[in-house]
Amino acid sequence: MAPPPLHPDAVPLEFLLGTWRGEGQGHYPTIASFGYGEEVRFWHVGKPFLAYTQRSWALDDGRPLHSEAGYWRPKPDGVVELVLALPTGHVEIDEGTIEGTAMTLASRLVGASTSAKEVASVTRQVVVEGDVLRYVFAMAAVGEPLQEHLTAELHRQP
Repeated sequence: MAPPPLHPDAVPLEFLLGTWRGEGQGHYPTIASFGYGEEVRFWHVGKPFLAYTQRSWALDDGRPLHSEAGYWRPKPDGVVELVLALPTGHVEIDEGTIEGTAMTLASRLVGASTSAKEVASVTRQVVVEGDVLRYVFAMAAVGEPLQEHLTAELHRQP
């Protein structure tokens, strides 16, 4: 069975489609700095969104670090919404803009289970240049102000 065509409303995010792998660096005042490997996958099912999964692992011993899953929802006038579920007990809704192959998003909501650590807000900056995806993730959490937490460079896989 042939895959469905990309929904016309999802075309502004077409540049994300595929699997991306690479490495990044993490730091925050409350933790030791670390390097990580990461794999991100974007795909579609013919609806007006892209589905998304992410997983990362420690470079030193390969242990799993983080994962998230959700949907990237392009809207009219260059707006994008991101809806995520995280195993840390958080749900996240971000909104922002798409300009060509660059996006800037900020949280509208970070919901947390009773056992989750406090996360007040996040921002995400994503830029794709050809087969390279770079991002910066910032957060305000556990009493710290909004600041850079993660940076990575991922490469589109064949």
